Amino acid sequence: MESQVRGGTRWKRFAVVMVPSVAATAAIGVALAQGALAASFSVSGQSFKVTADRLDGTGFSQYGAIDQGYTLKGEKVARPVAVSAFRNATISNMCQSVVTPDIPLVGTVSLKLTAGTGGTKVEAENLYIDVEELSADATFKNIDIGVAAKDASKGPGMAKGEQANPFGFGQQSDVATLTDVKQTAWATTAGTFKLSNLKMSLHKGANECY
Repeated sequence: MESQVRGGTRWKRFAVVMVPSVAATAAIGVALAQGALAASFSVSGQSFKVTADRLDGTGFSQYGAIDQGYTLKGEKVARPVAVSAFRNATISNMCQSVVTPDIPLVGTVSLKLTAGTGGTKVEAENLYIDVEELSADATFKNIDIGVAAKDASKGPGMAKGEQANPFGFGQQSDVATLTDVKQTAWATTAGTFKLSNLKMSLHKGANECY
């Protein structure tokens, strides 16, 4: 079964609807049982943008969660996200950027990272991306929509330490292929993350991937 998807999604509204407020201990217990990665850290006050020509993933699952973190002023905040998880993924022509505003005596500075260029690919295992907004062309093979998050066994399992409802809405597929990817995310976690042809640079002003 294949499903073609195009366009942006309001992930904040999406995650709020499908993730009621629950204690985090249930999700932690499920993740421990499934051997999922540790991802229990406070998220910074800066989201980051990522683009890629293509992402090929196997063992895909997605569910809603809440990222606990801070604003740039140090205030505590909770952000709803859609967690996209892959057992294995390869990424072509990846760009990642984050903008730090109002640095004293300097102003706004952008950090930009590129990898998987020139015919090389970024490779990741047990990859978790906490997404706020996504735009892409997507094809899913053998997709299940509406599965309970804890039963999305095609993916690597719910990440340990997340605030997520294990009985909430989830989806999964054997294979996921995304092209012309543009996304805004708050966090990424991976068991391994191989960045071939890595280049990193700083720029004055706002210089983002898109």
